[in-house]
Amino acid sequence: MAAKKIYLDYAATTPVDPEVIEVMTQCLGFNGDYANPSSSHGPGRSAKIRIDKARTQIAERIGAETNSIYFTSGATESDNMALIGVMHANKHRGRHLITSTLEHKAILDTAYMLKTQGVDVTFVDHDADGVISPHQLAAEIRDDTVLVSIMHVNNETGVLQDLDLLGAVCRERGVLFHADAAQSIGKVSLNVGDSPVDLVSLTAHKAYGPMGIGAIYIRKGVNITPMIHGGEQEGGYRSGTLATHQIAGFGKAFLLADPDREGPLLAARRDQLWGGLSRIKGASLNGHPTKRSPHVLNVTFAGIEGESLRSALADVAVSAGSACNSNVPDPSHVLRGMGLSDALAASSLRFSVGRFTTEADIDYVLSRVQQEASRLRELASGAPDWTAC
Repeated sequence: MAAKKIYLDYAATTPVDPEVIEVMTQCLGFNGDYANPSSSHGPGRSAKIRIDKARTQIAERIGAETNSIYFTSGATESDNMALIGVMHANKHRGRHLITSTLEHKAILDTAYMLKTQGVDVTFVDHDADGVISPHQLAAEIRDDTVLVSIMHVNNETGVLQDLDLLGAVCRERGVLFHADAAQSIGKVSLNVGDSPVDLVSLTAHKAYGPMGIGAIYIRKGVNITPMIHGGEQEGGYRSGTLATHQIAGFGKAFLLADPDREGPLLAARRDQLWGGLSRIKGASLNGHPTKRSPHVLNVTFAGIEGESLRSALADVAVSAGSACNSNVPDPSHVLRGMGLSDALAASSLRFSVGRFTTEADIDYVLSRVQQEASRLRELASGAPDWTAC
């Protein structure tokens, strides 16, 4: 009998929903809408209709105008496009960028690159739970501040920032506001029509769509410099032949990603999981207990090396940090930024539930974590103290 396998790493990526696969298949093969959507013949027009439909579906999910959605290869490109494009296009306004130490590497590494080009970068403070207050943000805004970039849902802890409050501070001071919302769609509400957000990064593969496709929302009137040239697709913001099958799947995924329906189900599985994990010796929750997405838990198991526990759970897919940093041996920069010591940060695991997680899955995972945590703690307590030699 095959060993049971449980997937609890939905924050890294999600399986593609069967309905999304069906739509994508309709765009492949000679009998599908396979043609170049920039072509003026019939097959090209059919492919463009697919893309226009998907653009509308994505726009409607976040309350945006359809013509404010521009396709990219994913949220990483969208983040780069937002920071580099805005800072380059608005040099006349200033050279100051504000972000936080809790951001995804797509933001942090881009910010560090911009520093080499003369951009002054400020990292706004946050509290011990990873929440940024509007007062903290307001204190960092200067006359030459051009852009503020803050993640909506943190990919490692699930902490949820209040975009309305932070965006209001930016709007009052005439500063552009960007949010990485890769983890948001289908879990928490996001309506750019009601929120003072100017740019938003989106991706399909965190919402049961395909990898390799994303988008950026750019509010009308926001000026950015294009990064990719050679075709003038996407309003000149992002040249390149559009991938019809990926975009069609992206649109369908966002159509299905209803946070009002799915959010409570995810929260129930998350709370079931934390209810059991919290009873394990040395377990503590990282991040704000209530200001958080319903799908992510980051838990420290004091006295147990996180990577050892993750490896021991060979039948359970969980993460010792962001999947984008999995090849980096250092402890999570997010957890360290929230004040955890290197030892505690290295003793942490991220669990993320999803659309296909069942109660039985959670029961099984709790049993396995309890079993392996006890075993590893027992091994650690019986290890010789080499420092005494």
